[in-house]
Amino acid sequence: MKIKTMAVLLLVLLLCAGSSIAQDVLSTTVNIIAELEKLKLMDGRIQKLEETLTKVLSENEALKTEVRDSQNKLETVQKESQALKTLVQDSQSKIESLQKENEGKKVAFSAGLLDSGTGNSGPFSYYKTLEYKKVFSNIGNAYDSNTGIFTAPVRGVYYFRFYGHCHGGTTMAITLMKNGQSQCSVHSARPVSNSNGSNGVILILEIGDKIYTHLWKDTWVYDDPASYTSFSGFLIFPL
Repeated sequence: MKIKTMAVLLLVLLLCAGSSIAQDVLSTTVNIIAELEKLKLMDGRIQKLEETLTKVLSENEALKTEVRDSQNKLETVQKESQALKTLVQDSQSKIESLQKENEGKKVAFSAGLLDSGTGNSGPFSYYKTLEYKKVFSNIGNAYDSNTGIFTAPVRGVYYFRFYGHCHGGTTMAITLMKNGQSQCSVHSARPVSNSNGSNGVILILEIGDKIYTHLWKDTWVYDDPASYTSFSGFLIFPL
């Protein structure tokens, strides 16, 4: 009897112990599932964060690309602008050069011997460079009325003409000179009455060549407000 009772008690104890262990096991299992749920939730958040970060990085890379493209476009515009400035400067230089060249092509002058009054020039004991003071025109300012010398501003073909007048009984002789060399002359030896002479020539001149007239020594030339004695020249065309 005692043995049976003890066996029953032992069985009850074992059942109670098993029930407690089972409950502990079940309780632990419930905690693991909750933790797994938490991990799942956290993993989802991490995945979303990764997706957001990837999107931000992608947008940032696109922004960098856009910035680089903008910088390249800006550099291209700056280069084109500089090229345009250079083109404008070159065009302005060419225009200025053409203007100067065009101005150089406008060469002409005409002058009478005496600026005012009436009288003879000469005679002199030497060949005298005549200074034509009454300037009618001096386009290009190549003629100097202080010296009577025309200086060629451009290389080209020029035409020159000069006139001389003298009274009866006097001798008039004038020579057109180029850099000290005689080109052509007029001469009237003691005419009975007043006498006029003229001559002209076409010359090829280099820049700086000098053209003027010489009154021969021991000769006379006359002028008055009618400008009987004069000197003229102009550029026909440049070379």
